[in-house]
Amino acid sequence: MRWSEWLALGFFLWLAAAGWFRTLLPGRRWRLTVASLVMCGVVVAVATGAAVPVRDWAPPLYVLVGYFLSGLLFVSPSPAFEEWLVQWDNRILGDSIARFGRWPAWLLGYLDLIYVFCFLVVPGGFAVLVLTGHSALADRFWTIVLATEFGAFAPLAVVQSRPPWALDPQARARHAAIHRFASIFVRQATIGANTFPSGHAAASLAVALTVMDVVAWAGAILIFFAISISAACIVGRYHYVMDVAAGVVLAAAAWALVMI
Repeated sequence: MRWSEWLALGFFLWLAAAGWFRTLLPGRRWRLTVASLVMCGVVVAVATGAAVPVRDWAPPLYVLVGYFLSGLLFVSPSPAFEEWLVQWDNRILGDSIARFGRWPAWLLGYLDLIYVFCFLVVPGGFAVLVLTGHSALADRFWTIVLATEFGAFAPLAVVQSRPPWALDPQARARHAAIHRFASIFVRQATIGANTFPSGHAAASLAVALTVMDVVAWAGAILIFFAISISAACIVGRYHYVMDVAAGVVLAAAAWALVMI
């Protein structure tokens, strides 16, 4: 098995076990356990019996399923942890409405859109490697990316918090039409819980750093997107400042550990 496949297997085993250490309703606990074990079977089956292209493109499925399964762990906020996140936001940002409300509407709209569609960065980054003849680097790419994604999801078993938009839905300055679209998206297509570190910030930076090693021009573009996504997390009140900071550290650490 590849390193990235071992990471995926370990993460789903973690989810299966974590459900028994949280106070969950029995139905939710069993859904989490069974689904996680099924995914363990999928990872092993793909690793041992699938063609190389299938193995190369399976990790986005692991990330997507892992994200939604980790949401089953969310029960209630950890008061001290959530307060710590809020205090740092207040200390660094102050009044977010006053700070970001003067920004141009087009810029706020761009940040909302880049946040909503940031999930395209991960498969897009790997597509760049494939199209430039570097598909042999699949395991290295996915090891770094899965380490950041799963590193963002796994702490939900230990510390839990609500995203800033859930605490104060009005504290957001937006391009009106795009704001409505983004608001519907975060309510209907996400787990509704905050991930610390931010998976958006971590994964986008991890993709950019990994691609830059072999395709510099594409990596530079992805760095721009990674910075935009990190900014969108904060400006749009999708994540706390410390979520993003931790995500950047996580991405840099994962990249350095694999590349050394």
